[in-house]
Amino acid sequence: MIEIVKNTKIDFMGLKKYTFAISAFLVLLGFVGTVQIYRGKANLGIDLAGGTSIQLKFEKPFSMDAIRSLLAKAGHGEATLQEVSGENILLVKLRAGDKQDEKMIATPVVNLLRQSLPGNPFIVESVSEIGPAIGNKLRRDAELALLMSAIAIIIYLAWRFEFKFGVAATIATFHDIFTIVGIFWIFGIEKDLLFITALLTIGGYSLTDTVVVFDRIRENIRLRKMKTFSETINLSVNEVLSRTIITSVTVFIATISLLVFGGHVLRNFALALAMGIVIGTYSSVFVASPILALWRGEKMTDVKR
Repeated sequence: MIEIVKNTKIDFMGLKKYTFAISAFLVLLGFVGTVQIYRGKANLGIDLAGGTSIQLKFEKPFSMDAIRSLLAKAGHGEATLQEVSGENILLVKLRAGDKQDEKMIATPVVNLLRQSLPGNPFIVESVSEIGPAIGNKLRRDAELALLMSAIAIIIYLAWRFEFKFGVAATIATFHDIFTIVGIFWIFGIEKDLLFITALLTIGGYSLTDTVVVFDRIRENIRLRKMKTFSETINLSVNEVLSRTIITSVTVFIATISLLVFGGHVLRNFALALAMGIVIGTYSSVFVASPILALWRGEKMTDVKR
């Protein structure tokens, strides 16, 4: 009911040559990044690359920032810290080096914290190793989850609209996922299980936004009787533009709040979500709809009800 913009007449389809070029570059970058991740050559967290997890029980509350600073000075700036609120428990995750024995990582870190925090003694509750084999299995599980999502999207949209709608939405969804992967890879940002969770969330958001546009296109095919399919798409996107902006900005504000106040552990997760909101909104307008137009052609034919 709230309209930020009214009666816009933007020629979105007229920009498809430029947006396709941008999207092709982003997808290519994401494809290269995906290959590097699969080869284990990217900046992977211990969930995917292997490493050591140390659980410590302190007698008193501790400062996460102070411990993170100590580890960074000792050459463990990539360490992931998680605090169990109210129980004075700290979980330290350290990625194994290429030539470093994982079993020799925990002892120096524990000794460092004992020497640096003499007024707050602790006990080592557990030390566990995450081997590369587990990381490979998690990567395969993530790939399977993405594949199953793609199949489910095609089946759902083929049933609700047409098969071509489902394929176009799937391409747009994977466009968003590859784009985020490429950006994280090119900037060397760590990728872990939370990053994979963010990718699946982004895919869901992108699909939801695309379905809204597709639903309006289907309505206008029946009701408006435009001359070409591109005209129908432009009309439909302009009609839902206000809704798209309001939804995207609302979710984006929430993800920015998580990015700013969510702490170090959730930072990369929130960053991926924030970028995914922007890219998902872009793809629903400039990727999914133009692909549908190119495949379906400009001839106006009704879709199934």
